[in-house]
Amino acid sequence: MASFNPQTDLNNQVGTGTTTLKCPKKQILFSQGDTTEAVFYIQAGKVKLTVVSPQGKEAVIAILEPGSFFGEGCLTGQLLQFATATTIENARIVRIDKQSMLRLLKDDRIFSDLFLAYILSRNVRSQEDLVDQLFNSSEKRLARILLLMAHFGKEGKPEMVIPKISQETLAEMIGTTRSRVSLFMTRFKKMGMIHYDGGLHVHSSLLNIVLHD
Repeated sequence: MASFNPQTDLNNQVGTGTTTLKCPKKQILFSQGDTTEAVFYIQAGKVKLTVVSPQGKEAVIAILEPGSFFGEGCLTGQLLQFATATTIENARIVRIDKQSMLRLLKDDRIFSDLFLAYILSRNVRSQEDLVDQLFNSSEKRLARILLLMAHFGKEGKPEMVIPKISQETLAEMIGTTRSRVSLFMTRFKKMGMIHYDGGLHVHSSLLNIVLHD
């Protein structure tokens, strides 16, 4: 193959090892503590990953978009899922069983390179998220999350539109309360850094919040 497009080629290459799932909003794909058995790929829609502490506190650790893989812990000997994966809108997900995924990674160099690049990129993002959580204020963390969700800097676009996401979810992502998120969002709006019009519009000026000491 000259190229590998997971959107169209996964089912053809893996064959019986894949299942395409058409999932409604709020469908749980796997829960924290479930046995790891497969890798998942998002063709359409979005999925959130959440973890719950022994004390019952829930946190959103990622919002995954089309083109994302998740559940790859099964490939490294991880026996149980460390998070719960739930669709946050109607989605189309490809489920690849563990053995089929291992075979594909071994047999298809192009796909293997693509998957490795994705995992390395997400690892870098995870490290950045940790630094952000440790050293930045909740206001800065919110501004950074909004810019990331808006794909800030891609293709030179000065602003993008974020599909509807609840303030409660944003609060869980940055580790604060919904009332604090509401306060920050109101402030960003008054400063002209965001506005609402058929969705949440994020302006590049929001970067000033992230860069301000």
